[in-house]
Amino acid sequence: MTTALITGSTAGIGAAFARRLAADGHDLVLVARDTKRLREQATELHDRHGIEAEVLTADLAADAGIEAVTARLGDRRRPVDLLVNNAGFANKGRYLEVSLADELRMLKVHCEAVLRLTSAATEAMRDRGRGGVVNVASVAAFVPRGTYGASKAWVVQFTQGVARDLGGSGVRLMALCPGFVRTEFHERAGMGTDNIPGWMWLDADKVVATALHDLARGRTLSIPDPRYKALMGAAKLVPRGMLGGLSSRTGRKYGPQ
Repeated sequence: MTTALITGSTAGIGAAFARRLAADGHDLVLVARDTKRLREQATELHDRHGIEAEVLTADLAADAGIEAVTARLGDRRRPVDLLVNNAGFANKGRYLEVSLADELRMLKVHCEAVLRLTSAATEAMRDRGRGGVVNVASVAAFVPRGTYGASKAWVVQFTQGVARDLGGSGVRLMALCPGFVRTEFHERAGMGTDNIPGWMWLDADKVVATALHDLARGRTLSIPDPRYKALMGAAKLVPRGMLGGLSSRTGRKYGPQ
């Protein structure tokens, strides 16, 4: 069996990765802030699929949390074969309506934690000549849309750059860029979702299935739905200034209420 470590594993896309990987026979290291939910998740996955599920409580907005996960990733006696950097959140409000402390906390989770965890994982993977990393970003990475979009754009550029640098090493890296997915994400951010059209919603399990398929094919970027692929393709044809205006109006229409 191989082992996968998933951050933000107790809900949404992270939980979908845990379900799918457990069903495929992978042992898991489940990382989140809520110990009770982690233990419940680990027990359920172990009982259902017969895999080993390790619990690691960590807040990736704090150095101590990041260090705990990097230490686990660097443990050569218990190698991690797949890292899924899924932990993340959004702040409700436009730029300057959100406190600087909250903006920096987001960057800590979305950028610094992803950098440090990816580095710890890929160093060990490169030495073994195999492994994979999925960094969960967003289609928001491709439109000018504040700190959240900027942080996800960094994830995409970082991941694809590292994938090139590690080419031929046996280590695969991929940025996963879904659109709206039915998870706890928007609820936790205090964002209303009633005004988001039904066709824009994606299923987390289908997102994960596509992501793992794309990773196996060696892709460094996965946009897991034809509708969003078409939207992102169209966005490339729109002048940058116009795209910024469209993104702002769309954000007011389909974003926080």
